[in-house]
Amino acid sequence: MNQLKYLNHYHEQTKIQVQKLIKEDKLKTHLLNKYKVPHAMKNDKALFSYVNELKNEHLKKSQPLSKVVYDGKINVIHNALGTHHFISRVQGSKLKAKNEIKISSMFKSVPEEFLKMIVVHELAHFKEKEHNKAFYKLCEFMQPNYHQVEFDLRLYLTQMDLAGKIEEWA
Repeated sequence: MNQLKYLNHYHEQTKIQVQKLIKEDKLKTHLLNKYKVPHAMKNDKALFSYVNELKNEHLKKSQPLSKVVYDGKINVIHNALGTHHFISRVQGSKLKAKNEIKISSMFKSVPEEFLKMIVVHELAHFKEKEHNKAFYKLCEFMQPNYHQVEFDLRLYLTQMDLAGKIEEWA
């Protein structure tokens, strides 16, 4: 079960079902049947607009976003899928705050549900710093099927480790 590193904390029965999909070479087909097309946010400008719309819809009172970009330096395996930064700088007598989100550039060609899950996760950190019950409740508020999409994204990462990108989404 070493190839299921993204699913370590899931129930054993779930891991057995995933192992069966892998053994029968059906994991890719499963993902393609569920998520048919990639999103349209291919550049930083489109990504910023997309994230800002989600933020304005669900977190109206939070600070505005300063920057949202795809980042090729984010290492999914050892680091994260995306990052959020709160930067405070003193400028004269004022304190300037910036909110930034960076998304791994490997997510330029995935279904919108996967991108939204990552964005929702990073946006939730603006309100809840820790991965606690309130954090996940906020994620579910912004994306009602958040936990299912997170699981499916973990399946996609497993598929990538086994056979590389899903070319139909590229």
